[in-house]
Amino acid sequence: MPELKIKCQHPESLKIFFQDMVEKELSLISNSIQRIEKRLSEFEAKYHLSTNEFLQKYENDEFEETLELDEWIGESIMLERLRKELEIYKGVDFAD
Repeated sequence: MPELKIKCQHPESLKIFFQDMVEKELSLISNSIQRIEKRLSEFEAKYHLSTNEFLQKYENDEFEETLELDEWIGESIMLERLRKELEIYKGVDFAD
């Protein structure tokens, strides 16, 4: 695994700062993912389609473009991005 080394006068304080920052970001991302998944479930229940089915049908021009459907697409894109970010932050390990 690649490493990042930082030299400073107070390494333990800086390590604690970065650990806290990563923990807060993980929490923020996890909460955002939960909110988006809830919102996607609402769309899926309303339209009786999974998000994947909707996206396929939308790409095949089976739906007219509306603000609500644009929101559904935007939420699904954001969910993918947040899941990737979550994996990045989960991969951070602070060496002793």
